[in-house]
Amino acid sequence: MKLGYLTNSIVHHGITDINKIVEWSLQQGIGHLEIGPNIPFDHLERVVTDGNINIAALTYCRNFLSEDAEIAAGHRKELMTRIKKAGELGIPTVVTSTGISDSAKGDRYDSYDAIRSKPENSLDRVEAFFEEIVELAERENVKIAFENCPLMGNIAISPELMSQLFKRLDSPYVGLAYDPSHLIWQFIDPYLPIKVFGSKIFHVHAKDTEIDADRLKRVGFLTDFSWWRYRLPGLGELDWNRFISELQDVGYDGVISIEHEDPIWGGDLKKTQEGILMAKRFLEQIPGVVKVK
Repeated sequence: MKLGYLTNSIVHHGITDINKIVEWSLQQGIGHLEIGPNIPFDHLERVVTDGNINIAALTYCRNFLSEDAEIAAGHRKELMTRIKKAGELGIPTVVTSTGISDSAKGDRYDSYDAIRSKPENSLDRVEAFFEEIVELAERENVKIAFENCPLMGNIAISPELMSQLFKRLDSPYVGLAYDPSHLIWQFIDPYLPIKVFGSKIFHVHAKDTEIDADRLKRVGFLTDFSWWRYRLPGLGELDWNRFISELQDVGYDGVISIEHEDPIWGGDLKKTQEGILMAKRFLEQIPGVVKVK
């Protein structure tokens, strides 16, 4: 397995020039990138052609079933644009979300409404929306990998709902961008689904979750989210040796993409970059992860 990272954490600090991102990444021995939605496509073709760094995936996670028709149409167009661009450039995967019918109004993210709604009520609309999307992905030879984050308008959040989704969108081009951190705070086993879905895992996010057990005892899991937070790999609850071993066991040999959302190692660009490198150093020590000097 090869290490890379999702560019969102860098972009958050105003760095959207793909050339600068590639330059810094190569200096740090990082050979794979997952390109987030706020990086312009300018120069992306040259980066792919140069071949100095691998673009593992393009990412566009939005609420495609927004009640605002204009917003939903705009997101659909952007997703289709990314699938076509990935096909054109030979990028194997587009990471996305499903959308959810009755989540927050408009396009609000990180909302309790997205959690408290009934995801299963959206299955019919998700199937209808993605039928054409999947057909396009098949034509372009691009895999659609659903991120399993519940905080964005998404139904692919649990093994039960993932199974229902895959029954409806029955295609070898439909699978998962598997992120164990979201399962931890839902109290879902983060290891067992790897065995269950195996070949459906197209992409992996490296992110951990820390549970504050004392706070949880005080507030429960309905009051707020103050009892958990995302952390860099190794600073949370996940057994990363076991996690990587389970991925090896099902034959996963793709990119492990560091998704840096750790509030302790954020705040400015320098600290964020150090967080990415801390995660890289930690993961490189695990058998099965290729270390790049």
